[in-house]
Amino acid sequence: MEIGLMLSILGAAIAAALSGAGTAWGVSIPGRAANGLLSEEPEKFGNCLILVALPGTQGIYGFISGVIILITLGLLGGEPKHPTLLQGLAFLGVGIFQATVQWVSSIYQGKVCAAGIAIVAKHPEDSMKGVVNGVIVETYAVLGLLITLLLILFGIAPTLK
Repeated sequence: MEIGLMLSILGAAIAAALSGAGTAWGVSIPGRAANGLLSEEPEKFGNCLILVALPGTQGIYGFISGVIILITLGLLGGEPKHPTLLQGLAFLGVGIFQATVQWVSSIYQGKVCAAGIAIVAKHPEDSMKGVVNGVIVETYAVLGLLITLLLILFGIAPTLK
């Protein structure tokens, strides 16, 4: 296998795998807080669920980025491409960028959502305030996905043969 293709595939794998790992960590933070609350007040499960699930989207964004790289390479249908070493390094860099953004944003979003669980515990009628704060962190995960897609589709892909 050519080195450019290997680096490109590695970039896709890193984007998906590390985003998923960050998501697992991110959802575990409010998950632990919610479990503590739910052991005393199980009726608050619905209010806790969205706060626990919110940091899980970053894994989806990393997966989408990995799939887009593989589609761009023609490995999921289409004509297989043969990226040069430089193009392979570009795909690897994009994968590392995506993984870093999603990993970090998931963990910090998990911390914000765990604080939102404290709102649910003391003031369940205000639980949407915790969700809104968590969504603010989500904005940067979405921006990371957007720049990744722009880099792939308009930066690297047009140079492939």
